Amino acid sequence: MEGIRSAYFLHPIAPGIIGAAAYFAQAAKQAGVSAIVNMSQISARRESASHAAQDHWVSERVFDWSGVPTTHLRPTFFADWLIYPHFAKEIWTKKKIEFPFGDGHHAPIATDDQGRVIAQILANPKGHESKTYTLHGPVEMNHTEIAGVMSDVLGAKIEYAPTSIDVFKDKMENLYKFPPFLVQHLVEVAQNYREGIFSGVNDNVEKITGMPALSVSAFIEKYRSAFA
Repeated sequence: MEGIRSAYFLHPIAPGIIGAAAYFAQAAKQAGVSAIVNMSQISARRESASHAAQDHWVSERVFDWSGVPTTHLRPTFFADWLIYPHFAKEIWTKKKIEFPFGDGHHAPIATDDQGRVIAQILANPKGHESKTYTLHGPVEMNHTEIAGVMSDVLGAKIEYAPTSIDVFKDKMENLYKFPPFLVQHLVEVAQNYREGIFSGVNDNVEKITGMPALSVSAFIEKYRSAFA
């Protein structure tokens, strides 16, 4: 941290975030860092059943206690879920989106846009101190609508085939081989999604960066090679 003016904290969905946040915050405080941007998640809250989401909430408090001015980012589900290799391959092969999200909805946020937000705040932190920003894409959609947009962009009929949380859990454990901590988190946030925790829309990306967030259509067009 020595010689650093502002710093970005990101931890994977894995155990250890609270300790990592404490070390990070203490190092920043001792080195005189003037701003931290902390990547949290929209489901972070004290009463969360997801161990990861609850740990993110406690990590936010660690940064707040440190006294180093911190901006917390709480994104909804990433648009990138649609192009992660294990999901994109299955979507393109089956021409189906098999997620356990029922008829819930959200405004997918691209990591491209989150990166621009992070860079802008790191470079110009004044006015963002002690703020918590939820990050959403420009349009709230359910997965039937998302599938329709993907169909239009990719020129192939893609359907949303909602699955149960139990079936999705089995797939994560036995097909994707996700670690148990991540599986526990995704099971709980799937239920959160159904309950509306991930819903909402705002223009925080545009307010902070001066550029609007990518639509699902623009995002799929940009990353259509994921489905080649």
